[in-house]
Amino acid sequence: MFKIIQEDKNSKARLGQVLTARGPIKTPCFMPVGTQGTVKALSPLELQQAGAEVMLCNAYHLFLRPGIEVIRKAGGLHRFISWPKAILTDSGGYQIFSLALFRRISDEGVEFKSHLDGSKFFLTPESLIDLQQAFGSDIMMPLDECVQYPCAKDYAELAMQRTVDWARRSKAVIENRVTGNGDWVTKNTKSVNSVPRQLLFGIVQGATYEDLRKECIQRITDIGFDGYAIGGVSVGEPAVLRYNITTFILDHLPKQKARYLMG
Repeated sequence: MFKIIQEDKNSKARLGQVLTARGPIKTPCFMPVGTQGTVKALSPLELQQAGAEVMLCNAYHLFLRPGIEVIRKAGGLHRFISWPKAILTDSGGYQIFSLALFRRISDEGVEFKSHLDGSKFFLTPESLIDLQQAFGSDIMMPLDECVQYPCAKDYAELAMQRTVDWARRSKAVIENRVTGNGDWVTKNTKSVNSVPRQLLFGIVQGATYEDLRKECIQRITDIGFDGYAIGGVSVGEPAVLRYNITTFILDHLPKQKARYLMG
């Protein structure tokens, strides 16, 4: 799902490609943010003309508005937003951080209070994979718990453990799903490009604690994912600390896998 094209001998810089069913994504790249399926001030055509090969959307916000049934009836997220290239959907883990006043966390999942109308709903790792599969996302992200800075180590460890458990449950959904009429995709379903139609990345958490980050990397990579994301940065920590923890994580991530710096 990822191949390295060239590496710099004097640094960790590299050129690569993430292979998706809707074409390759050249890396490094910046993903235009279309939280609700639209990038502000740019049309889908203008995004393509600018060279974008992937758009970042958010499953939590799309679930709230326009809702899964509207997107499903449109034939999936790509058709709904008229975007023919790859889509990566974040699960909503960042909203655990940004909407802290509107949610309750348990090991089972997260109860949110809608910031739109006040209604309550419960999201689990399984339901968010269901959503992203229904959207037809090319790259899916599992539910994770993103903590604030500063964060006490005992809670950072709890959130990291929860993130690993949710990652395991998310992957289990894909591995156990039975292919039906094409709406649902298993790990054995191949596209015309000979890659799985939907990829799943794991997320590394652990706040600013190197030992927690290292443990999370070990456990997430043991589960095995198509790529790995660095979560829990740019949440209020000083820039120097952000750079240091990111460098530490990069030193321990599998070299042969794609990397996604969340923000």
